[in-house]
Amino acid sequence: MMPYQFGIAEMMTKVNILKDEFTHIHHYSPIEHVASRLKSPESLLQKAYRKNCPITFDDLAKQIVDIAGVRITCSFIKDTYRIADMLTGQNDITVTEVRDYIAAPKPNGYKSLHILAEIPVFMSDRVQQVPVELQIRTIAMDFWASLEHKIYYKYGGNIPPSLLEELTEAAEAANKLDVKMERLHEEFAAAKAESDFADGQLLLPMPIELLESLARRR
Repeated sequence: MMPYQFGIAEMMTKVNILKDEFTHIHHYSPIEHVASRLKSPESLLQKAYRKNCPITFDDLAKQIVDIAGVRITCSFIKDTYRIADMLTGQNDITVTEVRDYIAAPKPNGYKSLHILAEIPVFMSDRVQQVPVELQIRTIAMDFWASLEHKIYYKYGGNIPPSLLEELTEAAEAANKLDVKMERLHEEFAAAKAESDFADGQLLLPMPIELLESLARRR
């Protein structure tokens, strides 16, 4: 399990760098919260049995690709795709699969952007490509998914139809909230920009040339 733990650490570093950089330069970060999880040996074995996967190190590594996971919670829908593009555009990250449940939600209403990526981990005697599953979603999506997860396991996967219908309705309500909050945010940003311009207090982002000059000085 150690390489997977290191893979999580590498990915968390990348995400936190983006978060801090955005906060420093743009006075705003599209990342609200970051969490990670490593499957326990018990959970790993249970999934292997469900998939009829042989219990060998090689087979587990090939067939169970979500042993390491990082979840990124964003404020708005656009931010989920922005963060995904920034991370997957980095040279040392190799994307092997993308499942866009935001554009195409699951039947129960589940929404999230899932990206399976491999990241190099530099061990003492080798470089190992470690798969890490990224889940990127909004606050509303995350709240709904957390509740659905608890209900799913409480009923052993057999959720009563009436409760499943309510969950689906709640997912639709969460999506409407996401859309409305993003619209309000954009309207506020536009109004603030107009106000700052009228007051002669327009704040511009730091020019890239100045940043590069400062970097060369250091």
